[in-house]
This record gives sequence, structure tokens and C-alpha cells, in this order.
Amino acid sequence: MLILLPPSEKKVETSKPTPAINVYTGVLYQALGWATLSPAARKRAASAVVIISAKYGAVRPDQLIESYKAKIDNNAMRGPVAKVLAPIKTPLIVDCRSSTYKTVWHSPVDKTVEVQISTVVDGVRKVVTHMSKKTRGEIARALLQSRSVPKTPEDLYAIVSEKYPCALTPSDGVNPWVLEVIAI
Repeated sequence: MLILLPPSEKKVETSKPTPAINVYTGVLYQALGWATLSPAARKRAASAVVIISAKYGAVRPDQLIESYKAKIDNNAMRGPVAKVLAPIKTPLIVDCRSSTYKTVWHSPVDKTVEVQISTVVDGVRKVVTHMSKKTRGEIARALLQSRSVPKTPEDLYAIVSEKYPCALTPSDGVNPWVLEVIAI
């Protein structure tokens, strides 16, 4: 499994290189709760999580980076990000990136599940933004702590549906699978 995460706008102010997972401090990373993950979950994250950084491209949680303020240049980052991500062999890619970072690298649609977060207001589903970051962090945490590693979109659905109401839509061959999660 590969979990793709966006960076966060909120970062710790550091003047020296720090593990990437400790640089990002936004809502998604608070919900992920790195410091409280078990050693086994952190070990899984070391090989499963990649953060798409505006400055550094594709980084692993333990990769040393400096705090920065930058907007991503998708065209400039496509090559460096693809160089890191394309060779990764995995049966499942869980795409928790925000829309800004999705165009940096297009993963194979047949094994990619895009996580979309909605809420229900007056009986109508609506896409949410701020709470989606928190929910994506919680989903990443659940996947890292799960007893089993999901290998298929259906496996992913089984794990996430234990905590959230959700629906899985298969890839149409052009777009990836979609896991729509209803934030509660």
C-alpha cells in the first residue's frame, strides 16, 4: 500500500533539517497523530507514506527537510515526483492529496483510490474542505494501525467502513476508484 498525503500550510518553525513528519503540523497531521502511533504503525508508514511537498517533491516521513513557505509549481515537480513514485511497486495507492497536489503525479487508475470527503446537510451530500483534512488524517492513521494491509480497493473500503459511512466507486478506466467518506 502507498498512501499519498499533501503537505500542510502550517509548519513548525525550524532552522535545521527535521523529519518531514515533524515539519507539517496542520489538521491532517494532527489527526494522523504520528507521536502516538505504535512502533509497528510507524514502521509501516516509513514504507507506505509519501508526502508531496511544494519544495522537496515526494518525501518520506523520516526524510530530513527544512521548514519552508512555497506554493507548488506542478510543472516543475512532475518529473522529480514521478522519479520517486513511478518505480514503487504496490497493489494499492490511497490518494489523500488535496486537489492542488493531484496533478503533480497521475497514478495508475486501476489501483488508485481517491479519498473524497463529504458531509450530509439537510439530507444533501456536500463536499467539505477543512474537515476533509482531519478525516484524511484519521483514515491514514487507521490504515497504518490496521491489523491487515489493504491490497485492493475493497480491502480499503472494509477498513474505512468500520469507522465511517462510505461508498466505493470503481475506476472507469480513465478516472481512479473513489472512496467517498461521509465525515461524522
